[in-house]
Amino acid sequence: MRPRISVITLGVADLARALRFYRDGLGLKTDGIVGQEFAHGAVAFFDLQPGLKLALWPRTSIAHDSGLPLQAPSSTEITLGHNLSSREAVDLLMSQAEQGGATIVKPAGDTFWGGYAGYFQDPDGHLWEAVWNPQLLPEDG
Repeated sequence: MRPRISVITLGVADLARALRFYRDGLGLKTDGIVGQEFAHGAVAFFDLQPGLKLALWPRTSIAHDSGLPLQAPSSTEITLGHNLSSREAVDLLMSQAEQGGATIVKPAGDTFWGGYAGYFQDPDGHLWEAVWNPQLLPEDG
Protein backbone atom coordinates (compact mmCIF):
# COMPACT_ATOMS: atom_id res chain seq x y z
CA MET A 1 0.00 0.00 0.00
CA ARG A 2 1.27 3.45 -0.85
CA PRO A 3 0.25 5.70 2.06
CA ARG A 4 -2.14 8.44 1.00
CA ILE A 5 -3.96 9.52 4.09
CA SER A 6 -5.88 12.59 3.04
CA VAL A 7 -8.65 12.83 5.66
CA ILE A 8 -8.62 12.18 9.39
CA THR A 9 -12.21 11.90 10.62
CA LEU A 10 -13.13 12.35 14.25
CA GLY A 11 -16.49 11.08 15.43
CA VAL A 12 -18.27 13.67 17.56
CA ALA A 13 -21.38 13.74 19.73
CA ASP A 14 -22.35 17.34 18.95
CA LEU A 15 -21.19 18.64 15.56
CA ALA A 16 -21.94 22.31 16.29
CA ARG A 17 -19.99 22.19 19.56
CA ALA A 18 -17.06 20.42 17.91
CA LEU A 19 -17.08 22.97 15.06
CA ARG A 20 -16.89 25.84 17.57
CA PHE A 21 -13.95 24.23 19.39
CA TYR A 22 -11.85 23.60 16.28
CA ARG A 23 -12.82 26.83 14.47
CA ASP A 24 -13.07 29.32 17.33
CA GLY A 25 -10.95 27.63 19.99
CA LEU A 26 -8.04 26.35 17.91
CA GLY A 27 -8.44 28.77 15.01
CA LEU A 28 -8.65 26.19 12.23
CA LYS A 29 -10.13 27.39 8.93
CA THR A 30 -13.41 25.87 7.74
CA ASP A 31 -16.42 26.58 5.58
CA GLY A 32 -18.57 25.33 8.46
CA ILE A 33 -21.02 22.47 8.45
CA VAL A 34 -21.86 21.15 4.99
CA GLY A 35 -24.06 18.29 3.78
CA GLN A 36 -26.96 19.01 6.10
CA GLU A 37 -29.40 18.36 3.26
CA PHE A 38 -28.52 14.64 3.40
CA ALA A 39 -29.49 12.16 6.10
CA HIS A 40 -26.26 11.39 8.00
CA GLY A 41 -24.41 13.86 5.72
CA ALA A 42 -23.64 16.83 8.00
CA VAL A 43 -19.86 17.19 8.34
CA ALA A 44 -17.27 19.92 8.88
CA PHE A 45 -13.88 19.95 7.11
CA PHE A 46 -10.70 21.78 8.10
CA ASP A 47 -7.51 22.13 6.05
CA LEU A 48 -4.58 20.92 8.14
CA GLN A 49 -1.78 21.05 5.58
CA PRO A 50 -1.56 20.52 1.83
CA GLY A 51 -3.32 17.26 1.00
CA LEU A 52 -4.62 16.61 4.53
CA LYS A 53 -8.01 17.52 5.99
CA LEU A 54 -9.62 17.01 9.36
CA ALA A 55 -13.29 16.00 9.23
CA LEU A 56 -15.75 16.16 12.12
CA TRP A 57 -18.65 13.79 11.61
CA PRO A 58 -21.28 12.71 14.12
CA ARG A 59 -20.51 9.31 15.65
CA THR A 60 -24.05 8.21 14.82
CA SER A 61 -23.42 8.98 11.15
CA ILE A 62 -20.17 7.00 11.14
CA ALA A 63 -21.99 4.04 12.70
CA HIS A 64 -24.79 4.32 10.14
CA ASP A 65 -22.42 4.63 7.18
CA SER A 66 -20.08 1.83 8.25
CA GLY A 67 -22.79 -0.52 9.47
CA LEU A 68 -21.03 -0.93 12.82
CA PRO A 69 -22.90 -0.53 16.10
CA LEU A 70 -22.39 2.71 17.98
CA GLN A 71 -20.01 2.03 20.86
CA ALA A 72 -18.70 4.00 23.80
CA PRO A 73 -15.75 6.19 22.80
CA SER A 74 -12.31 5.70 24.34
CA SER A 75 -9.75 8.49 24.58
CA THR A 76 -6.86 6.03 24.61
CA GLU A 77 -7.57 4.44 21.21
CA ILE A 78 -5.67 7.07 19.21
CA THR A 79 -3.80 10.30 19.77
CA LEU A 80 -3.26 13.12 17.32
CA GLY A 81 0.20 14.63 17.60
CA HIS A 82 0.83 18.25 16.69
CA ASN A 83 4.59 18.79 16.46
CA LEU A 84 5.64 22.36 17.08
CA SER A 85 8.89 24.24 16.62
CA SER A 86 9.61 25.09 20.28
CA ARG A 87 8.68 24.53 23.90
CA GLU A 88 7.08 27.98 23.92
CA ALA A 89 4.88 27.04 20.95
CA VAL A 90 3.70 23.95 22.86
CA ASP A 91 2.79 26.10 25.86
CA LEU A 92 0.94 28.55 23.61
CA LEU A 93 -1.10 25.79 21.93
CA MET A 94 -1.94 24.19 25.28
CA SER A 95 -3.19 27.55 26.56
CA GLN A 96 -5.16 28.23 23.37
CA ALA A 97 -6.78 24.80 23.51
CA GLU A 98 -7.74 25.22 27.18
CA GLN A 99 -9.22 28.66 26.55
CA GLY A 100 -11.18 27.16 23.63
CA GLY A 101 -12.76 24.48 25.82
CA ALA A 102 -10.22 21.65 25.90
CA THR A 103 -9.48 19.68 29.04
CA ILE A 104 -5.79 19.61 29.93
CA VAL A 105 -5.01 15.96 30.65
CA LYS A 106 -1.28 16.36 31.22
CA PRO A 107 0.38 19.78 31.41
CA ALA A 108 3.34 20.28 29.07
CA GLY A 109 6.71 19.28 30.44
CA ASP A 110 10.01 17.67 29.56
CA THR A 111 9.75 14.11 28.22
CA PHE A 112 11.94 11.09 28.91
CA TRP A 113 13.10 11.09 25.26
CA GLY A 114 14.41 14.67 25.22
CA GLY A 115 11.40 16.60 23.97
CA TYR A 116 8.61 18.61 25.54
CA ALA A 117 4.93 17.64 25.41
CA GLY A 118 1.51 17.83 26.96
CA TYR A 119 -1.92 16.32 26.30
CA PHE A 120 -5.36 17.85 25.96
CA GLN A 121 -8.79 16.47 25.09
CA ASP A 122 -11.25 18.18 22.77
CA PRO A 123 -14.89 18.42 23.92
CA ASP A 124 -15.55 14.87 22.63
CA GLY A 125 -12.56 13.40 24.46
CA HIS A 126 -10.23 13.04 21.47
CA LEU A 127 -6.69 13.12 22.76
CA TRP A 128 -4.20 15.58 21.25
CA GLU A 129 -0.50 15.69 22.04
CA ALA A 130 1.10 19.11 21.70
CA VAL A 131 4.76 18.26 21.28
CA TRP A 132 8.17 19.69 20.50
CA ASN A 133 10.27 16.83 19.19
CA PRO A 134 13.70 18.13 18.21
CA GLN A 135 14.27 15.02 16.05
CA LEU A 136 11.08 15.59 14.03
CA LEU A 137 10.82 19.35 13.65
CA PRO A 138 8.17 20.54 11.19
CA GLU A 139 9.50 21.80 7.86
CA ASP A 140 7.90 25.22 8.28
CA GLY A 141 9.87 25.84 11.49
